Amino acid sequence: MSTNEEIIGRADVDDVEAILSVANDQVDAVVHAVRAEADALFTWDYAQTRQALVKLYEKAKTSQWNAHDLPWETDVDQEKVVVANAVQNPSSGLLGQNMDVTGTPFEKWTEKEWIQLGIESQNWTLSQFMHGEQGALICTAQIVETVPWIDAKYYASTQVMDEARHVEVFARYLDTKLSGHYPINAHLRMLLDDIIADDRWDMTYLGMQIMVEGLALAAFGFMHQMTTEPLLKQMLRYVMSDEARHVAFGVLSLKEYYAELGAAEIRERQEFAFEAAVRMRDRFLQQEVWDRMGLPVEEVVKLVLQVPDRSMFQNMLFSKIVPNCKKLGLLDAGDGWLRQRFTELGVIAFEDWVDTGEEYAMLDEVAKDRETAAATA
Repeated sequence: MSTNEEIIGRADVDDVEAILSVANDQVDAVVHAVRAEADALFTWDYAQTRQALVKLYEKAKTSQWNAHDLPWETDVDQEKVVVANAVQNPSSGLLGQNMDVTGTPFEKWTEKEWIQLGIESQNWTLSQFMHGEQGALICTAQIVETVPWIDAKYYASTQVMDEARHVEVFARYLDTKLSGHYPINAHLRMLLDDIIADDRWDMTYLGMQIMVEGLALAAFGFMHQMTTEPLLKQMLRYVMSDEARHVAFGVLSLKEYYAELGAAEIRERQEFAFEAAVRMRDRFLQQEVWDRMGLPVEEVVKLVLQVPDRSMFQNMLFSKIVPNCKKLGLLDAGDGWLRQRFTELGVIAFEDWVDTGEEYAMLDEVAKDRETAAATA
């Protein structure tokens, strides 16, 4: 059975055994190979006719930034940051503010264990962001090769530079400011593998630009709001500026293409989007953290799935994905299959939030900072 069929056929999206059955069997590997079968397409039509993509390309050229210009001299005491974040956001902990831990593996934990959990969680989260950004780097380079439009090739080439910069800043932050890396989560790796291996260029767009980048944009926004650490906050502001363009790139490109597809082809895209959504939801259960902390992973994952505050956080991560899928016509195509699935995941309430194809210009923090600097010069 393919991974897609396993996800589509899962009776309960919270099936813990199914979630934990996906494991990273290459923890110690330095290189991971994925065979890509897509054709590299040249186009001899150099006319830029898609004005929305032309505008996006021009915005990307003027909004580049240098990772070295961030305030890397900032001292980061990770333990103090964890405590400060908890004080500022008392209800945003891994188990929520009002969770009764009686009879759970956390029952006898002291403040020391809770702080260590915060440290491990931060190491894990930034590690997965870094791995995901490398996936975006590879996928966008693939889009440059496979998309048939010159407008899209131009823009995708700027995103390759963006993604290289994102990998650079997350790796540097992990290496110089935090206290350890985590290997790539198995659910994230499987999703990236599927996106890269698919030979249809629009599936690379859908999987990376709409799903992975859409979730990343929401996650970065959530972390930016919650963190008290100034270097990370500044880094996330700039990364989010880029990510908004990346998601918009997917929306603006796929809307045109999907309008021409038949019902069977659209259903394939709906199923792929749902599979990606479940994979990304599952990877945020952080089973690697529980394992490193010496906790019974299955028991803790079941507990985490029942925490209302945690569910709210996970649902918020789809605040960019759902309206963008609606913009592409994927929610209600055919019999509304994807609408029903997103309803089951508890994320359909975001359908009328603004889509990223319209909001990316408002999220250009790089341009805002340059305007402020020019005004005060």
